[in-house]
Amino acid sequence: MAAVAEQLRMADKIRVRTLFAGQLDRAIDDPVLAAGLSTLGDISEDKRRQMLLTNKHYGLLLLSYEVGETSRNELLGALKVLSRSDNFLEYWARTSTHRQMLPAESLEARTGRAVDAILDERLGDLEEWWVVGPESGTTPE
Repeated sequence: MAAVAEQLRMADKIRVRTLFAGQLDRAIDDPVLAAGLSTLGDISEDKRRQMLLTNKHYGLLLLSYEVGETSRNELLGALKVLSRSDNFLEYWARTSTHRQMLPAESLEARTGRAVDAILDERLGDLEEWWVVGPESGTTPE
C-alpha cells in the first residue's frame, strides 16, 4: 500500500511540474508573460527568456532525480556539464538569493550546495592550471 501511495505521489509531482513547465514554455515564447513570471529585474527580453529556459532545464534535472529516473551521480554529472554554460553561470549568480530562502534540507537547497561546490571546484581547477601549468619538459597529452 505504501508503494502505491508513493507512486501516486510521484505521479502527482510529475503532473504539477508539467504544469509549471508549460507555464515556462509560454513565458519563453511571449515576452509579456516572461516579464510577469520572472523574478529577475533589469535584463533584456532575450536574456529573460534564456534565464527561464535555464531554470526549466535545472528544474527538469531535479525532477528526473527526484522521481528516480536519474541517479545522484548522473544528476551531479549533468550539473557539472551544465555549469560549463555561461547562461547557467549567470542564472546561478542571479538566483543566489532565491536559494538562500529555501529550507536547508530541501532537495533544491542540497542540490544548490552541490552546484556551489562544483563551481568552486571548477574555479579551483582553473586557478591551479593557470598557476601551475604543465611541468617544464613535458608535452601535453
